[in-house]
Amino acid sequence: MAFPDKHQTSKNRRFLQALYHALQGIGAVIKQERNMRFHVFSAVMVIIVGCCLRLNAHQWLWLFLAITAVFAAEFLNTVVETMCDLIVGHHYDPNVKKAKDVAAGMVLLMAAFAVCVGLLIMGPPLLKVIGG
Repeated sequence: MAFPDKHQTSKNRRFLQALYHALQGIGAVIKQERNMRFHVFSAVMVIIVGCCLRLNAHQWLWLFLAITAVFAAEFLNTVVETMCDLIVGHHYDPNVKKAKDVAAGMVLLMAAFAVCVGLLIMGPPLLKVIGG
């Protein structure tokens, strides 16, 4: 007699159940993806520096938009890579390579956007602090 699979295969029925699964997903990306850990570390450093510089609400809005864009891109990149590997079983396929490269390019584009936002917002006040 086979034991029934204890993994959930149906739609979440309660909000807390959906929230739990979403937090599991975030944790899995942070735990398993080295680049995501770098993004989290960078975001924490930006937040610390922003607090020291006493940024205004408008500046914080742009910084959080940039941070969130990078996180979202990294999440989507992880989904693309995982699904591609599932479909081809870790074998080379030029279409899978293209999908993975485009997803990685999206992360790079969002990271460049975040760096530009950070430099525009924090660059001038940091120059004042460093320059005297």
